[in-house]
Amino acid sequence: MAILVTGAAGFIGFHLSLNLINIRHKVIGIDDLNDYYDVKLKKDRLSILKKKNNFYFHKVSLENKLSINKLFKKYKFTHVVNLAAYAGVRHSLLKPQDYIDANITGFLNILEESKRNNIKHLIYASSSSIYGTNTNYPFLESDNSDHPVSLYGATKKANELMAHTYSHLFNLPTTGLRFFTVYGPWGRPDMALFKFTEAIINGSAIEVYNRGNHQRDFTYIDDIVKSIIKLIQLPPPKRNTSYNTSKPDGSYSDAPWRIYNIGNNETISLTKFIKIIEEVLGKKAKKKFLGMQLGDVKKSYSSTGKLKKISGFKPYTPLNKGIEEFIKWYKDYYNVSS
Repeated sequence: MAILVTGAAGFIGFHLSLNLINIRHKVIGIDDLNDYYDVKLKKDRLSILKKKNNFYFHKVSLENKLSINKLFKKYKFTHVVNLAAYAGVRHSLLKPQDYIDANITGFLNILEESKRNNIKHLIYASSSSIYGTNTNYPFLESDNSDHPVSLYGATKKANELMAHTYSHLFNLPTTGLRFFTVYGPWGRPDMALFKFTEAIINGSAIEVYNRGNHQRDFTYIDDIVKSIIKLIQLPPPKRNTSYNTSKPDGSYSDAPWRIYNIGNNETISLTKFIKIIEEVLGKKAKKKFLGMQLGDVKKSYSSTGKLKKISGFKPYTPLNKGIEEFIKWYKDYYNVSS
């Protein structure tokens, strides 16, 4: 396979590209290396990928329609995995235009080129953020997701709708993946595990929103990657002639379009999450308790039955094991003595 991975220097894109290369696929990675977070971290991920024979990198922005068109013509991709996006709720409150440019306009360019070049399967990142105000736990893909509470969540919901349109009109097979709080080595500095680990090591106070009463479904990076690779290896979605249009379902339709949750199928309190970090580091956190942050949800909890049914795989990494692996990486990367 010749696989385009967008956002290849990002957290998930890096791990996915590395694993695809290791199982002998040709990977073409693109990334604009923006400064949303530490560019050095992105470049260090990229330096690992560039040492591999089957990896080809281009510094390209998804919004650059002409450059995207040239790449599709040059490489004749069989599959596309679109992971490039502005992620996270808080940044979307500050710079909403970034999210429209990359997550909406950029995704439109990917859809157009995938349609034009008869891509066998387009897989793209959605998010648990699309569930918004939903309190039907655990979240099912068929649940209503029309009320996101952040612009980030809204752009991901829009991606699912845009993909459905192209699947319906042009028979383009698409699969959207609703990721639940991904963590692990090489993770993003704006994520809680990274920020908490850094602050505790440095003796700074951590900001604990909702006074620690948040609950999250934390999903280890290896489980995310395994899920994506399973879906790449499976036949792409096909039209479903038996779909009942009088009973709409938010996870599939009569078009070759599917949606899957990728989560650990459990929910952990922020208080317990912090306690595990403290235990692994052997150091207590200084805590600054705050109220709810605008755009946050109180709880996320995934149902992963659909993913297991189609792929035979269910994320399974225990949180304490995943946190241990992250902290081991963090100390090594930043030369922190134990």
